[in-house]
Amino acid sequence: MLKRLSLTAAVFAAATAPAFAHLDPAEHGSLMAGISHPLFGADHILAMVAVGIWASQIGGRALWAVPAAFVSMMAVGFGLAVAGVSLPFVEPAILASVIGLGLLVAAAVRLPVAASAAVVGLFALFHGHAHGGELGTAGALSFGVGFLIATAALHGVGIALGIAVSRLGPTVARILGLATVVGGAAIAFG
Repeated sequence: MLKRLSLTAAVFAAATAPAFAHLDPAEHGSLMAGISHPLFGADHILAMVAVGIWASQIGGRALWAVPAAFVSMMAVGFGLAVAGVSLPFVEPAILASVIGLGLLVAAAVRLPVAASAAVVGLFALFHGHAHGGELGTAGALSFGVGFLIATAALHGVGIALGIAVSRLGPTVARILGLATVVGGAAIAFG
C-alpha cells in the first residue's frame, strides 16, 4: 500500500512540474532551442509541411527550389528582426500562410517554380521575423541555425509525405491541404 501511495505521489508531483518541451529562446538562444521552436507550434508545422507537399505536387526543380526559397527568406526575416527592423502584421501573415499554403495544396496549384518560390518566400519572411522577434538577447546565430535546420526537416517530411500519398492519387494530398486550411482556421479563430 505504501509503495502504491508513493508511486501516486510521484506521478502527481511529475504532473504538476512545468513542461520544458519548448525551450524559451530569450533564455536559451541555443541550437536546441532553435530546433525545438518550430516543432512545437502547430502553425509552424502545418505551414512547413504544406510547403513540402506543395513542392512535391509541382515536382521537378520545385522539390528543392521551393523549400530552399522558404528557408532562405526565413533567414532574411530573422535577420531583419534581429537588426530591429519591424514588419507589419507578422502574426496575421503567419496564419494567412497556413491557410494559403493549405489552399495551394488542396487546389494542387501549379505555378512556375519561380512564382512558387516567391509565394513561399513571402510567407517565410514573416515566419523568420517572428522567430527573430522572440529571440530576445540570446545567441542569434545558434538559435537561427537551429530553426532553419528544423524548418528544412519539416519541408523534407512534407516532400516525403507528398510523394508517398501521390501513389494513392491526387485526392489524398488535396485532403491534407484541406486539413491544413482547417487547422489554420482553428488556430486563427480558436
